[in-house]
Amino acid sequence: MPRHHCHAPLVSSVAPCVLHRSTTHATLPLAIPYHSCRQTAEPQSRMLAVASRIRDKSATTILSLAMPFLLTTATATSTRPLFPFSPRSQNPTTPNLRPPPPSRHLPGFRAAAPGARFLPHPPRRGMASLAATVAAAAAAEVTHLSQREAAEIDEQLMGPLGFSVDQLMELAGLSVAAAVAEVYKLSEHTRVLIICGPGNNGGDGLVAARHLYHFGYRPSVCYPKRTPKPLYSGLVTQLESLSIPFIPAEDLPDDLSREFDIIVDAMFGFSFHGTPRPPFDDLIQRLISLSVIGNSDKKPAIVSVDIPSGWHVEEGDADGGGIKPDMLVSLTAPKLCAKKFTGPHHFLGGRFVPPPILNKYGLKLPPYPGTSMCVRIGKAPCVDISSLRENYISPELLESQVMPNPFDQFLRWFDEAVTAGLREPNAMALTTVNKEGKPSSRMVLLKGVDKQRFVWYTNYGSRKAHDLSENPNAALLFCWNEMNRQVRVEGSVEKVPEEESEKYFHSRPRGSQLGAIVSKQSTVIAGREVLQQAYKELVHKYSDGSLIPKPEYWGGYRLTPTLFEFWQGQQSRLHDRLQYSQREVDGSTAWHIERLSP
Repeated sequence: MPRHHCHAPLVSSVAPCVLHRSTTHATLPLAIPYHSCRQTAEPQSRMLAVASRIRDKSATTILSLAMPFLLTTATATSTRPLFPFSPRSQNPTTPNLRPPPPSRHLPGFRAAAPGARFLPHPPRRGMASLAATVAAAAAAEVTHLSQREAAEIDEQLMGPLGFSVDQLMELAGLSVAAAVAEVYKLSEHTRVLIICGPGNNGGDGLVAARHLYHFGYRPSVCYPKRTPKPLYSGLVTQLESLSIPFIPAEDLPDDLSREFDIIVDAMFGFSFHGTPRPPFDDLIQRLISLSVIGNSDKKPAIVSVDIPSGWHVEEGDADGGGIKPDMLVSLTAPKLCAKKFTGPHHFLGGRFVPPPILNKYGLKLPPYPGTSMCVRIGKAPCVDISSLRENYISPELLESQVMPNPFDQFLRWFDEAVTAGLREPNAMALTTVNKEGKPSSRMVLLKGVDKQRFVWYTNYGSRKAHDLSENPNAALLFCWNEMNRQVRVEGSVEKVPEEESEKYFHSRPRGSQLGAIVSKQSTVIAGREVLQQAYKELVHKYSDGSLIPKPEYWGGYRLTPTLFEFWQGQQSRLHDRLQYSQREVDGSTAWHIERLSP
């Protein structure tokens, strides 16, 4: 967000304010122009942990998703089948724990088999993660603001649109912390130094420090020119209550690269004018010097809030000798100088710009994914695929802790995936093999499970159906990445009884029923308009609400397992793998548990 860069106390910087936000993202009190009070701080807000987002091991993800492992879950019994599924400006500072799954006796659901129960509705999620919008955001045209436009937008936000400085600052700081957690994994980047200026930008940094602490990072703050205003004093008190250390500029270690993994530049925002005064001139030079460290492994990542300190808000790093941040978190909308940013990570944060501002200034901004407070803009960074890896951190999976029956163990893990709020926890990869031995895989949705089988529905004319008619053996794979868990299931497959398919078909939304009729799955069609036209015709045909007949070529399959494997990711690739296989014991079949090498 726009903030004024001044040496006097400024308002906060994260969210747009009535005042100019060149210095930091903050909002000033109603009557004070943002540019004139840029040395104040910004507000607080909440961000949901993305179990969607997810994909990395950010602090929020670790905290929110580790809890189900630690909580006592209901123990599945031998008579506990799962039920068919139904058809398909801030972050909290504490893990977002969801209540236990709702009662499985839900109205309007039918069991897959006598005594079977329905699975709970997985919580509806928005876009799965930040990565989901990377490609779209990179290709989309994003509006860049001039200093004047940024200041005007702050004034609108903090005036007629009712935002306060502390609200905007809170949103800005939360956005910065969220962006940091998205890129810099807690397992590799723990020590964070936040350098705060006297204005709104510095206030954004103070708020970010609080959120990073709650995300699990170890922040330290350098705040040389403290602003006496109550808003900033309150932010300092909050950090002191968390025992976050404040380090005087003169006491900073000579070699920042040895003491810190991340340095957040929250010194000056878009409203700053003139030449930085001591000690900020020296601090900026120290960040500049970090960009020339020969050993990149020792160089801490530099994250600039809205504007890299020392850059011109519109012309950028004019002489090429300024800070070269690894990440830029633009607030409200990127400023013109952001066009000169060449680092690998550019994020937009804030998520508070209302339609009146969008319309008045013709802003083109990318959509925020799910509940995230930030979204990547610009080109996604080039990645060395061979270097992509995770060092999983999970509770141990021990033989003494798992259920004797693999169905009960599956139900336990499934319940924990639902409780953690994972998107479509019933999604599974189905692998089939035809008579020539050629395998094929695709994602389908589990619609029922009990003590003997897993059930899903599809078109009997599809490729997977042809494979199963030739080879009735198949494998299922559930991957709950946010929880570092996988479940493999292998077994034989057969069609479910026709009456069971009929019941499930009519439990689906009418649109899904019509879609099943329209789609001759896996066949070649001339274009999407063919599907749309056929669908429109069926909508008209059954517009009277009459019963939609299930097509003969649509129905369910059930897999009867002969093998389960439960996989739990661990550090240094020493993963836990517990396999359940069937053995003959005294004339009867029993499940045998053994550990596999990772």
